[in-house]
Amino acid sequence: MEATELDTPALVIDLDRVERNIDEMAQRSRDAGVRLRPHTKTHKMPEIAAMQMAAGAAGITVAKLGEAEVMVDAGFDDVLVAYPILGSEKISRLRSLRERARVIVSLDSVEVATGLGALGVEMKSPVEIYVEVDTGLARMGRPPGLPTFELVERLASIEGITIAGLMTHAGHAYRVVGTERETVVDNEVNDLVMTRELCAAAGITIAQISVGATPSARSEMSRSGVTEVRPGTYVFNDTTMMSLDVATEESCAAYVIATVVSRPTAERFVVDAGSKSLTSDGVGRPGWIRIAGRSDLTMAFLSEEHGVGTIDRSMGRTLDIGDKLELIPSHICPVVNLFDEVYTLRDGQVIGTFKVAGRGRSR
Repeated sequence: MEATELDTPALVIDLDRVERNIDEMAQRSRDAGVRLRPHTKTHKMPEIAAMQMAAGAAGITVAKLGEAEVMVDAGFDDVLVAYPILGSEKISRLRSLRERARVIVSLDSVEVATGLGALGVEMKSPVEIYVEVDTGLARMGRPPGLPTFELVERLASIEGITIAGLMTHAGHAYRVVGTERETVVDNEVNDLVMTRELCAAAGITIAQISVGATPSARSEMSRSGVTEVRPGTYVFNDTTMMSLDVATEESCAAYVIATVVSRPTAERFVVDAGSKSLTSDGVGRPGWIRIAGRSDLTMAFLSEEHGVGTIDRSMGRTLDIGDKLELIPSHICPVVNLFDEVYTLRDGQVIGTFKVAGRGRSR
């Protein structure tokens, strides 16, 4: 069937576009000689992860243990959990995963490392860790240089862990474009390389420097010292990536099909997709939700089940109750998490569905 025949709201992914996005990033990483470990929190689907691996990814990244369990159950055997694992229940789940796959864990504290070390001793197999460094986002990690070096020194004395790398997420690259973003990348990588050199001077070898965010990944690959990149959003893209000049409408591979259910005035329309389908991320930013192929339509606001937009009547186009629209979200990652399944397209035709297997796996 045609995508416009679907009951709505429906999340649709265009597999032709997905493949192009995957292949482009994979080729760039090969050309740069850098490992690609894509972040699967964007799609949460083993089928998409399998496409990334087939294109050359060296492993995958997940946000939480629940996502790791989904992916390991599906046969993936090299997983980075880019999140600290703390507490006996989660340690027990990690133990089960490590019996079936290589699992690396990121952290920024002695407390988390101590628990992982006990597991490594118990299993007679040290837990590989990435030490997270704050290179400007101010989320997790100690500052680069001496503060991280001092942490690494303490971690090196903990039995049962192996320090495999330094890791950062330059989320602040989402705030800038052009030469400003290049400066963010330069500072990020220089900070990590400098920190690794401090560790090396003390006899602590750090093999991996792992970075990653879709806006910055292509630049990061070209910087000396980077060994691994972890972009996620690139697989689908969204209007945020468009605003950052790293995607176009044609490379946005996921969108929500919605039906016009009301035309209360000549200048206003309402669709059956609200914040429970599109999230409220990005609200108020120009172009936060774009309607593909309809520059005369602008989304104004969302309530839970209503999407309200305005019409530029000067463009002379019609819009009727019952019409279907393709809405490109501002942030595709949480949008995917709102749907049980996605419809897959080839050449504009619905060919099947993928279950969003990692949906809700936030523990």
